[in-house]
Amino acid sequence: MHNLRPLSIALALSLATLLSAPDAVAASKKAPAKAAAASAACTDFYDVANADWLKAHPVPQTGAVTAIGQLAERARQQQRQLLDTAMKTPQGNVQKLLGDFWASGLDEAAVETDGSRPIAPLLTRIDAIKKAKDIPASIAALHQVGIPVAFNFAPDVDLKALDRHIGYFMQGGMGLPDPAFYTRTDADTVALMGRYRAYVKQILALTGTPANRLEADSQAVIALETELARNAHSLAGINNPFNNYEPIATRELTASYKNLQLDAFLKAQGVNDDLVSLSDPALFKQLDGMITRVKPEQWKAYLRWRVGDAMAPYLSKAYRDAEFEFRGRVLRGQTVPAPRWEQVLDAINVAAGPMLGREYAAAYLTPDARRQAGLIVDKIRETQVAAVKRSSWLSPEAKAEAVAKLQAMKIEIGAPIRDLDYTVQPMGRGSFGSNMLIASTWRHAQEMKRIGKGNADRRWDVLPQQPALAYDLAQNRLIVTAASLQGPIFTDTASTAAKYGAYGSLVAHEISRAIDAKGALVDAKGELRSWWTPADKSAWTLLGNRVAAQFSGYAFPGVKNAKVNGELTRDENLADLSGVEISWEAFNAVQSAAKPADRQAFFKAWASLWPQQVSPSEAAQRLTSEIRAPGRWRTNGTLSNVPAFGASFSCKPGQPMQRTDAELIQIWR
Repeated sequence: MHNLRPLSIALALSLATLLSAPDAVAASKKAPAKAAAASAACTDFYDVANADWLKAHPVPQTGAVTAIGQLAERARQQQRQLLDTAMKTPQGNVQKLLGDFWASGLDEAAVETDGSRPIAPLLTRIDAIKKAKDIPASIAALHQVGIPVAFNFAPDVDLKALDRHIGYFMQGGMGLPDPAFYTRTDADTVALMGRYRAYVKQILALTGTPANRLEADSQAVIALETELARNAHSLAGINNPFNNYEPIATRELTASYKNLQLDAFLKAQGVNDDLVSLSDPALFKQLDGMITRVKPEQWKAYLRWRVGDAMAPYLSKAYRDAEFEFRGRVLRGQTVPAPRWEQVLDAINVAAGPMLGREYAAAYLTPDARRQAGLIVDKIRETQVAAVKRSSWLSPEAKAEAVAKLQAMKIEIGAPIRDLDYTVQPMGRGSFGSNMLIASTWRHAQEMKRIGKGNADRRWDVLPQQPALAYDLAQNRLIVTAASLQGPIFTDTASTAAKYGAYGSLVAHEISRAIDAKGALVDAKGELRSWWTPADKSAWTLLGNRVAAQFSGYAFPGVKNAKVNGELTRDENLADLSGVEISWEAFNAVQSAAKPADRQAFFKAWASLWPQQVSPSEAAQRLTSEIRAPGRWRTNGTLSNVPAFGASFSCKPGQPMQRTDAELIQIWR
């Protein structure tokens, strides 16, 4: 089941997972001599602070072992424990629903017996198609249960009114992730398409297509998807939000796309808004024509395939094996399927993630932890406001707007403030596939409720059970998930220094995104406009150039003769430096008489976020794609620009961990 979003929103609406693992915080119990410790800390603080973690986790042959991954795995185990408890002794209706859902997925014998029965009603409806006019209603019905066919439709930010969501009609409905696969003629792509056609045939056979029609129907499916692909934009084009934004009045849809019946489609989704976005009228004109031009039998084959493919991970073993062989092994490069419990957990997060998030936050986040986390956020914001006011590089008008925006920022900790409607028909334990459809239908309905005025902040684009701190630019809000408020990021028993060094620095990292180059594209009122002067932009560019040059001089761990891509990592490196600067100032304000050990503990907490061991193949991939610097340089590169670090560890200017005055880069000091 594909939980698709229409926009990647390049305005920094992506929610950044920045966190790490519990065991990364442990400090060595055997303290070396002070002089040796100081010397080592001034040479490579990353190695010193994370010595135990690095020793315990050797470089893997494939993939990576990181503190981030460990925290995510811990959160998954917590979800598993919560669902086990809900299955045995549920407390309340939502836990009863989740417990039954979980039980139905773990019962592999029942899933096997169930076979194709969960999707039988959908297939029966598709089989009932007789004429072209029957097709749009079937398309709408599949969207309702979370299976997007023919095109994609989902809520996202109205770029001219960021306080609301509108529905986006966009290209979609193809079984392959990149439209280019359907039209390229190189040998690798031709081979991939051969594997894909075989997979389509497998799924059609499982859904009941007679053997004598499999060849023709699989070719019909590929032909229909290829027609969609020929008129689709590239992935790069579709990921630019402004390419997807073209608001039109919903009343105009009927006249323009009579065959598609988009007005009836919207009613079926429960959408009554007066505005939608449809940025590619040529594509939808083509689709409108295909409703009558493509024979109903070809549409039926395509729709059966899309249902079988979308539901394959949640049905019997024959479906799962077919799906894994193509999507898992060929497309994702996996060698073995995940354990059954992980597959079921992933399914629940896809179909009922917000429901599980509600229970996760209640189970794993204490009121006191939420309160303490909120107090630190307040102090960080106060410190950032003061830093803006005294800034030597921001113009007076930019300072005023930045202060207003910071003061207006909403803070949401643990789970979304606005709860959802958990009215869901009983799931029971009889059929995992049917439960997937019930839950997915519920989640789709909740998504549709985001469309319209005043609903944009209805929920988060990240789940409470996912470790993340994030700045949501469109809503001007800081999101701190429940899963992130655990060690080593934040624990009730941690010292104030450790809390500010890790959690506080991450909070400050994200808050800075409200007023950086991307943040300056949206003002304090939520309007899309640039509020920096040319001089502000130039000053920021110069800061970024210096940071990019610094990080470009660092060797990329695990890749011979390669350097960090300073341009690719520029924004995150700036935010890291900003985060440590602001959180250090905030820490000193709340603990002005900090002892030397506490001052050192602040920086150790920052370093403990980033230990990682990466295989050579994974490192080579990250070299060209990862927008964050390797953990070694997020630690050492950032702290070498902070004089307070050098003072805390008695480092001298010119040592690796203490840049000279001429080299030092400062943003808010």
